[in-house]
Amino acid sequence: MTTTRRSLFAWLQAAPLTAVFFVFFIVPLGLIVMVSFWQATDYELIPAFTLQSYRDIVGNCGQPDDACVMLRTYVSTLELSLLTWAITLVLGFTVAYFLAFHVKSTLMQTVLFIVCTVPFWTSNVIRMISWIPLLGRNGLVNNALVGAGLVDQPVEWLLFSRFSVVLAFVHLYTMFMIVPIFNSMMRIDRSLIEAARDAGAKPWQTVLHVVLPLCKTGIVIGSIFVVALVMGDFVTVGVMGGQQIASVGKVIQTQAGVLQFPAAAANAVVLLAVVLLMIVALMRLVDLRKEL
Repeated sequence: MTTTRRSLFAWLQAAPLTAVFFVFFIVPLGLIVMVSFWQATDYELIPAFTLQSYRDIVGNCGQPDDACVMLRTYVSTLELSLLTWAITLVLGFTVAYFLAFHVKSTLMQTVLFIVCTVPFWTSNVIRMISWIPLLGRNGLVNNALVGAGLVDQPVEWLLFSRFSVVLAFVHLYTMFMIVPIFNSMMRIDRSLIEAARDAGAKPWQTVLHVVLPLCKTGIVIGSIFVVALVMGDFVTVGVMGGQQIASVGKVIQTQAGVLQFPAAAANAVVLLAVVLLMIVALMRLVDLRKEL
Protein backbone atom coordinates (compact mmCIF):
# COMPACT_ATOMS: atom_id res chain seq x y z
CA MET A 1 0.00 0.00 0.00
CA THR A 2 1.46 3.37 -1.02
CA THR A 3 1.97 6.21 1.42
CA THR A 4 -0.83 8.24 -0.19
CA ARG A 5 -3.31 5.38 0.18
CA ARG A 6 -2.30 4.84 3.78
CA SER A 7 -2.78 8.51 4.54
CA LEU A 8 -6.19 8.50 2.84
CA PHE A 9 -7.21 5.35 4.71
CA ALA A 10 -6.16 6.95 8.02
CA TRP A 11 -8.23 10.05 7.27
CA LEU A 12 -11.24 7.91 6.40
CA GLN A 13 -10.90 6.08 9.71
CA ALA A 14 -10.79 9.36 11.60
CA ALA A 15 -13.63 10.95 9.64
CA PRO A 16 -16.59 9.57 11.69
CA LEU A 17 -15.08 10.64 15.01
CA THR A 18 -14.13 14.00 13.52
CA ALA A 19 -17.69 14.52 12.29
CA VAL A 20 -19.14 13.67 15.70
CA PHE A 21 -16.66 15.99 17.42
CA PHE A 22 -17.50 18.80 14.99
CA VAL A 23 -21.29 18.43 15.22
CA PHE A 24 -21.60 17.87 18.97
CA PHE A 25 -18.75 20.07 20.26
CA ILE A 26 -17.45 22.64 17.79
CA VAL A 27 -20.85 23.72 16.44
CA PRO A 28 -22.54 24.07 19.90
CA LEU A 29 -19.48 25.90 21.22
CA GLY A 30 -19.57 28.24 18.25
CA LEU A 31 -23.26 28.93 18.86
CA ILE A 32 -22.58 29.73 22.52
CA VAL A 33 -19.83 32.16 21.54
CA MET A 34 -22.12 33.77 18.96
CA VAL A 35 -25.04 34.18 21.39
CA SER A 36 -22.72 35.71 24.00
CA PHE A 37 -22.41 38.78 21.74
CA TRP A 38 -26.16 39.20 21.21
CA GLN A 39 -28.45 41.65 22.94
CA ALA A 40 -31.35 40.59 25.13
CA THR A 41 -34.48 42.24 26.44
CA ASP A 42 -37.14 40.91 28.76
CA TYR A 43 -38.99 39.51 25.77
CA GLU A 44 -36.57 38.65 22.98
CA LEU A 45 -33.04 37.99 21.79
CA ILE A 46 -31.64 40.49 19.32
CA PRO A 47 -28.87 39.12 17.05
CA ALA A 48 -26.88 42.36 17.18
CA PHE A 49 -23.22 42.53 18.15
CA THR A 50 -22.52 43.91 21.64
CA LEU A 51 -19.98 43.40 24.42
CA GLN A 52 -22.48 44.23 27.15
CA SER A 53 -22.64 40.67 28.52
CA TYR A 54 -18.87 40.66 28.98
CA ARG A 55 -18.92 44.14 30.50
CA ASP A 56 -21.46 42.92 33.05
CA ILE A 57 -18.97 40.31 34.27
CA VAL A 58 -16.59 43.05 35.42
CA GLY A 59 -19.35 45.58 36.04
CA ASN A 60 -19.51 47.82 39.15
CA CYS A 61 -15.83 47.25 39.92
CA GLY A 62 -15.35 51.00 40.27
CA GLN A 63 -18.15 51.35 42.82
CA PRO A 64 -17.53 50.88 46.56
CA ASP A 65 -20.77 49.06 47.34
CA ASP A 66 -21.35 45.53 46.13
CA ALA A 67 -18.49 45.87 43.66
CA CYS A 68 -17.30 43.18 41.25
CA VAL A 69 -19.97 40.66 42.26
CA MET A 70 -19.39 38.40 39.27
CA LEU A 71 -15.61 38.52 39.58
CA ARG A 72 -15.89 37.61 43.24
CA THR A 73 -18.08 34.70 42.21
CA TYR A 74 -15.31 33.50 39.92
CA VAL A 75 -12.81 33.81 42.77
CA SER A 76 -15.14 31.88 45.09
CA THR A 77 -15.54 29.12 42.50
CA LEU A 78 -11.78 28.97 42.05
CA GLU A 79 -11.29 28.69 45.81
CA LEU A 80 -13.77 25.81 46.02
CA SER A 81 -12.01 24.10 43.13
CA LEU A 82 -8.51 24.47 44.59
CA LEU A 83 -9.60 23.35 48.05
CA THR A 84 -11.37 20.31 46.63
CA TRP A 85 -8.35 19.55 44.46
CA ALA A 86 -5.96 19.67 47.43
CA ILE A 87 -8.11 17.38 49.59
CA THR A 88 -8.82 14.88 46.79
CA LEU A 89 -5.11 14.83 45.90
CA VAL A 90 -4.09 13.90 49.45
CA LEU A 91 -6.85 11.31 49.81
CA GLY A 92 -6.41 9.94 46.29
CA PHE A 93 -2.64 9.61 46.61
CA THR A 94 -2.96 7.92 50.01
CA VAL A 95 -5.58 5.40 48.87
CA ALA A 96 -3.75 4.70 45.60
CA TYR A 97 -0.46 4.20 47.45
CA PHE A 98 -2.07 1.74 49.84
CA LEU A 99 -3.67 -0.23 47.00
CA ALA A 100 -0.54 -0.26 44.85
CA PHE A 101 2.16 -0.99 47.42
CA HIS A 102 0.50 -2.57 50.45
CA VAL A 103 -2.19 -4.76 48.86
CA LYS A 104 -0.26 -7.56 47.18
CA SER A 105 -3.16 -9.64 45.89
CA THR A 106 -4.63 -8.60 42.56
CA LEU A 107 -7.96 -10.07 43.65
CA MET A 108 -8.00 -7.96 46.81
CA GLN A 109 -7.09 -4.85 44.80
CA THR A 110 -10.06 -5.52 42.53
CA VAL A 111 -12.39 -6.06 45.49
CA LEU A 112 -11.26 -2.82 47.14
CA PHE A 113 -11.70 -0.94 43.88
CA ILE A 114 -15.25 -2.27 43.62
CA VAL A 115 -15.89 -1.09 47.18
CA CYS A 116 -14.63 2.38 46.19
CA THR A 117 -17.02 2.47 43.23
CA VAL A 118 -20.12 1.42 45.23
CA PRO A 119 -21.23 5.07 45.73
CA PHE A 120 -21.24 5.50 41.94
CA TRP A 121 -24.04 2.96 41.67
CA THR A 122 -26.46 5.71 42.67
CA SER A 123 -26.97 9.18 41.22
CA ASN A 124 -25.04 12.21 42.41
CA VAL A 125 -28.19 13.82 43.80
CA ILE A 126 -28.99 10.79 45.96
CA ARG A 127 -25.44 10.75 47.32
CA MET A 128 -25.65 14.44 48.17
CA ILE A 129 -29.05 14.15 49.81
CA SER A 130 -27.69 11.35 52.00
CA TRP A 131 -25.52 13.92 53.78
CA ILE A 132 -28.50 15.99 54.94
CA PRO A 133 -29.68 13.57 57.70
CA LEU A 134 -26.07 13.42 58.91
CA LEU A 135 -25.13 17.10 58.87
CA GLY A 136 -28.47 18.81 59.46
CA ARG A 137 -29.31 20.81 62.57
CA ASN A 138 -31.08 17.75 63.99
CA GLY A 139 -28.87 15.27 62.18
CA LEU A 140 -26.83 12.41 63.57
CA VAL A 141 -23.59 14.40 63.82
CA ASN A 142 -25.15 17.29 65.74
CA ASN A 143 -27.08 14.94 68.00
CA ALA A 144 -23.86 13.07 68.77
CA LEU A 145 -21.95 16.31 69.50
CA VAL A 146 -24.67 17.67 71.76
CA GLY A 147 -25.15 14.30 73.46
CA ALA A 148 -21.42 14.04 74.15
CA GLY A 149 -21.38 17.51 75.64
CA LEU A 150 -18.87 18.81 73.08
CA VAL A 151 -21.20 21.63 72.04
CA ASP A 152 -24.12 23.33 73.79
CA GLN A 153 -26.24 23.69 70.69
CA PRO A 154 -26.27 22.25 67.17
CA VAL A 155 -23.48 23.41 64.86
CA GLU A 156 -24.96 25.47 62.04
CA TRP A 157 -22.08 25.41 59.54
CA LEU A 158 -22.11 21.66 58.96
CA LEU A 159 -24.84 21.95 56.32
CA PHE A 160 -25.70 24.55 53.68
CA SER A 161 -22.23 26.06 53.85
CA ARG A 162 -18.91 26.02 52.02
CA PHE A 163 -17.88 23.15 54.28
CA SER A 164 -20.76 20.94 53.12
CA VAL A 165 -20.17 21.89 49.47
CA VAL A 166 -16.48 20.93 49.66
CA LEU A 167 -17.36 17.75 51.55
CA ALA A 168 -19.79 16.73 48.81
CA PHE A 169 -17.23 17.55 46.11
CA VAL A 170 -14.63 15.38 47.83
CA HIS A 171 -17.17 12.58 48.20
CA LEU A 172 -18.13 12.79 44.52
CA TYR A 173 -14.77 13.28 42.84
CA THR A 174 -12.04 11.61 44.90
CA MET A 175 -12.37 8.47 42.76
CA PHE A 176 -11.40 10.52 39.71
CA MET A 177 -8.09 11.20 41.45
CA ILE A 178 -7.52 7.68 42.77
CA VAL A 179 -7.75 5.82 39.45
CA PRO A 180 -5.13 7.68 37.37
CA ILE A 181 -2.69 7.88 40.29
CA PHE A 182 -3.11 4.15 40.96
CA ASN A 183 -2.49 3.37 37.29
CA SER A 184 0.72 5.42 37.37
CA MET A 185 1.88 3.73 40.56
CA MET A 186 1.30 0.26 39.13
CA ARG A 187 3.68 1.13 36.27
CA ILE A 188 6.54 1.97 38.65
CA ASP A 189 9.36 -0.57 38.59
CA ARG A 190 9.40 -2.12 42.04
CA SER A 191 13.17 -2.52 41.85
CA LEU A 192 13.43 1.26 42.19
CA ILE A 193 11.61 1.06 45.53
CA GLU A 194 13.93 -1.70 46.69
CA ALA A 195 16.98 0.29 45.55
CA ALA A 196 15.83 3.29 47.55
CA ARG A 197 15.36 1.14 50.65
CA ASP A 198 18.78 -0.49 50.18
CA ALA A 199 20.32 2.97 49.92
CA GLY A 200 18.93 3.79 53.36
CA ALA A 201 16.01 5.96 52.32
CA LYS A 202 13.23 6.27 54.86
CA PRO A 203 9.65 5.50 53.73
CA TRP A 204 8.72 9.19 53.42
CA GLN A 205 11.90 9.83 51.42
CA THR A 206 11.04 6.99 49.05
CA VAL A 207 7.57 8.43 48.53
CA LEU A 208 8.87 11.97 48.07
CA HIS A 209 11.82 11.28 45.79
CA VAL A 210 10.79 8.09 43.94
CA VAL A 211 7.04 7.47 43.96
CA LEU A 212 5.83 11.06 43.67
CA PRO A 213 7.92 12.03 40.60
CA LEU A 214 7.07 8.78 38.81
CA CYS A 215 3.31 9.13 39.28
CA LYS A 216 3.23 12.79 38.22
CA THR A 217 1.30 11.85 35.09
CA GLY A 218 -1.51 10.30 37.11
CA ILE A 219 -1.62 13.32 39.42
CA VAL A 220 -1.96 15.69 36.47
CA ILE A 221 -4.70 13.62 34.82
CA GLY A 222 -6.63 13.34 38.10
CA SER A 223 -6.20 17.06 38.72
CA ILE A 224 -7.62 17.88 35.29
CA PHE A 225 -10.69 15.73 35.97
CA VAL A 226 -11.33 17.20 39.42
CA VAL A 227 -10.72 20.84 38.50
CA ALA A 228 -12.85 20.69 35.35
CA LEU A 229 -15.74 18.95 37.14
CA VAL A 230 -15.77 21.26 40.16
CA MET A 231 -15.48 24.49 38.17
CA GLY A 232 -18.57 23.68 36.11
CA ASP A 233 -20.67 22.05 38.84
CA PHE A 234 -23.93 23.71 39.85
CA VAL A 235 -26.07 20.84 41.19
CA THR A 236 -23.81 20.13 44.17
CA VAL A 237 -23.52 23.82 45.01
CA GLY A 238 -27.29 24.24 44.86
CA VAL A 239 -28.16 21.18 46.97
CA MET A 240 -25.38 21.25 49.56
CA GLY A 241 -25.09 25.04 49.67
CA GLY A 242 -28.80 25.53 50.24
CA GLN A 243 -28.85 28.12 47.44
CA GLN A 244 -26.59 30.29 49.64
CA ILE A 245 -23.20 29.55 48.05
CA ALA A 246 -22.32 31.33 44.84
CA SER A 247 -20.56 29.63 41.93
CA VAL A 248 -20.22 30.41 38.26
CA GLY A 249 -22.07 27.26 37.25
CA LYS A 250 -24.99 28.23 39.49
CA VAL A 251 -25.04 31.74 38.03
CA ILE A 252 -25.12 30.33 34.49
CA GLN A 253 -28.01 28.02 35.43
CA THR A 254 -29.94 30.93 36.97
CA GLN A 255 -29.35 33.21 33.98
CA ALA A 256 -30.46 30.50 31.55
CA GLY A 257 -33.52 29.86 33.72
CA VAL A 258 -34.65 33.49 33.39
CA LEU A 259 -33.91 33.43 29.64
CA GLN A 260 -30.86 35.70 29.86
CA PHE A 261 -29.04 33.59 27.31
CA PRO A 262 -26.39 36.15 26.21
CA ALA A 263 -25.28 36.67 29.82
CA ALA A 264 -25.26 32.91 30.45
CA ALA A 265 -23.32 32.31 27.23
CA ALA A 266 -20.76 34.99 28.09
CA ASN A 267 -20.16 33.47 31.51
CA ALA A 268 -19.89 30.02 29.92
CA VAL A 269 -17.24 31.30 27.49
CA VAL A 270 -15.25 32.97 30.27
CA LEU A 271 -15.54 29.89 32.48
CA LEU A 272 -14.37 27.67 29.63
CA ALA A 273 -11.40 29.96 29.06
CA VAL A 274 -10.47 29.87 32.75
CA VAL A 275 -10.70 26.07 32.90
CA LEU A 276 -8.65 25.70 29.71
CA LEU A 277 -5.96 27.97 31.13
CA MET A 278 -5.82 25.82 34.26
CA ILE A 279 -5.61 22.65 32.18
CA VAL A 280 -2.83 24.12 30.02
CA ALA A 281 -0.92 25.08 33.17
CA LEU A 282 -1.27 21.52 34.50
CA MET A 283 -0.23 19.96 31.20
CA ARG A 284 2.96 22.03 31.17
CA LEU A 285 4.07 19.99 34.17
CA VAL A 286 4.17 16.79 32.12
CA ASP A 287 3.97 15.79 28.46
CA LEU A 288 0.90 13.56 28.51
CA ARG A 289 1.33 12.44 24.90
CA LYS A 290 4.82 11.22 25.67
CA GLU A 291 3.97 9.65 29.01
CA LEU A 292 0.85 7.85 27.81
